[in-house]
Amino acid sequence: MADENCTRVTHFTLAGLTEHPRLKPVLFALFLGTYILTLVGNLGIIVLVRVSPQLHTPMYFFLSNLSFLDICYSCTISPKMLLDLSEKHRAISFAGCLMQFYFYVVFGTSEVYLLAAMAYDRYVAICSPLLYGVVMSPGLCTCLVTGSYLAGMLNAIIHTSTLLQLSFCGPHVINDFYCDGPALFVLSSTDTWLNEVVMFVFVGFNLTTTNLLIVASYTRIAVTIVRMRSAEGRRKACSTCASHLATVMMLYVSFVLMYLRPSSSSAVDEDKWASVFSVVVIPFSNPLIYSLRNKEVKAALRRLLRRKMCP
Repeated sequence: MADENCTRVTHFTLAGLTEHPRLKPVLFALFLGTYILTLVGNLGIIVLVRVSPQLHTPMYFFLSNLSFLDICYSCTISPKMLLDLSEKHRAISFAGCLMQFYFYVVFGTSEVYLLAAMAYDRYVAICSPLLYGVVMSPGLCTCLVTGSYLAGMLNAIIHTSTLLQLSFCGPHVINDFYCDGPALFVLSSTDTWLNEVVMFVFVGFNLTTTNLLIVASYTRIAVTIVRMRSAEGRRKACSTCASHLATVMMLYVSFVLMYLRPSSSSAVDEDKWASVFSVVVIPFSNPLIYSLRNKEVKAALRRLLRRKMCP
């Protein structure tokens, strides 16, 4: 129970990434450029998938939703981070902090489940190509994407509800550049044991469940690829899966480093840079990974540019 004499904190101050005056402009320019390219790259994939009939397949339906989540994920954190790098006062209201935390969890969890759905899509495409159009029906694809969003919202509601049970009466400086659970737990004037257990259990459940689905899918894919007689078929199958595996590895490693360990001041310091990787680098790199390594996307982009240049 919170102390009755507690004067509740009405706002927090974000410590940010650095206090070095010469480093701030460099980081601001770097992250601003990355943020703009993230928006342009992911929005470009969404538009390209929508206007190109050749990309109206389950694989690119999932990819366009992944790009949408990357845009939302980045917009939840990056604007405030950029604003704080350009100002001395880095305050955020208590309500604003909770909203940022809520949407961060929604989009982060949804992306994890969407990646599991994409792994299942690759499994069906490679292991049962003749049944691909029947199994991966528009209805199933819509259900998988909707389920990913619902899982994200449910997870966010659980963590935000437990966070609301805490009292914040003392220090108000969040040792991070955005509002996240471990950084807020350190500031709480009440016991955070339950919050840490809930976070460990639910993050662990989400990562374990989706990871098992991904591992099971790729185990079957690997067996199928080994049995292929055509070297060209094996190469094409590996190329198709490489982009998805790269995204999965980057996201899972960052989440494990951020959440699956007890919170402490030193851990939060280390988590800052894992957070930068998760929030800034991954949404920026996904369009590059999926476009530069994908012949169909590059071909659709060339056709679109030719239509625009030669109407």
